[in-house]
This record gives sequence, C-alpha cells and structure tokens, in this order.
Amino acid sequence: MRHRKKGRQLGRQTKHRWALFRNLVTSLLDHERIETTEAKAKEIRGFTDRMITLGKEGTLPARRHALSFLRSKDVVSKLFADVAGRFKDRPGGYTRIVKTRRRIGDGAEMVAIELVSRAATTATKKSANTPAQPSSGEDEKPA
Repeated sequence: MRHRKKGRQLGRQTKHRWALFRNLVTSLLDHERIETTEAKAKEIRGFTDRMITLGKEGTLPARRHALSFLRSKDVVSKLFADVAGRFKDRPGGYTRIVKTRRRIGDGAEMVAIELVSRAATTATKKSANTPAQPSSGEDEKPA
C-alpha cells in the first residue's frame, strides 16, 4: 500500500529522480519555458515555486538554499535578480502548464511548462496590443 507516499516515482531510482527534478527546474528557470511530459511537469511545479519564493526572500541563506538545489550560479543569480522581481506582488502560482501534443514514439502527453510572466512575451504582447497612434496632425489630410 502507498498510504502517505506523495509524489510520482517516474520509473527511476531516488537519486536519478532528484537529479532529473534539479535539471528540469534549472532549465525552466533559465529558459522560462520547456517542453516535457505531463507527469514531470506536474512534479516540478512545486520545486519551481519554492525556488521563486526563495528568490523573493532575497537573503543570503535563501540564495545558498537555492544554490544547493539548482547547482548553477548563473541561474541562481538570474532567479534572484530578474525572475523574483517580476513576481514580487504575486502570492504564488508562478508556473503554467499548457498541453501541446502527443509524443510520436510512445504517445506520451507532452506539455509546455512556463513561467506565468515571461520577459520576452510581455514585451511583445504590449507592442502587439497597442494600436498605432499618429504622431501629429500634420500627416493626416482632411477629406
């Protein structure tokens, strides 16, 4: 019986599973969007949210705790400098899972897991949704 045993085993030994989670979370925070299977994405949601919460905290012990999990100094500095600042007013739910396709080889459900406010998409959405304003009245001729 599996009473009080949370989490998915994903067909891996414990150390392999933890290494997988670390790599996926590091890649997600680095690229801000990755594609993986649905089960893996659902598992790394909590780890990613915890890392962003540590980034929002901003203290030295929080940075050391994040570095012990992520193992990449570049990603940790990006997390504390850039990513945490974008979520300073948000109380949680920093990731989004979007179903994308079925994998060709085994038919696994693939999803894209991404940060809710991505830097590149927010800039393009603002420019795409803003209507073009004429600069002044001299270009327009009355009919």
